[in-house]
Amino acid sequence: MEHPGSPGPARIAVRVSAADLVDAHRQLIARAHERGLKAYGGTILPFKDDTLGFCSPANETARTTFNHWLRTSGEYDGVIDFDKALRDPSDPQRLQARYDSGDHLHPNDAGAEAMAQAVPLKILR
Repeated sequence: MEHPGSPGPARIAVRVSAADLVDAHRQLIARAHERGLKAYGGTILPFKDDTLGFCSPANETARTTFNHWLRTSGEYDGVIDFDKALRDPSDPQRLQARYDSGDHLHPNDAGAEAMAQAVPLKILR
């Protein structure tokens, strides 16, 4: 995934692949487990037509590839599917309008509430 506007020389965009994301999350999981903690992962929200420049075919592929890994790998102790909770059923690459803050990337208050509702409480026990 490319992160537009990243700090650095001339604000060069940083490209992060799904493999980079998986590797980083594996490190987080390992560090949590080394300390006897459980680790929970959350899927990446859709961002089609966002106003900040994240939307691209490469970034969408990275997002969906990472989300698939997160949902199916079994590496996390639990998964919170924010993508499923907030995506538009008629266009899964886009946030539902009722959850969109206006930039098509960040959720509004209703979206934050939907994200909270997506957390399966049994994982917190």
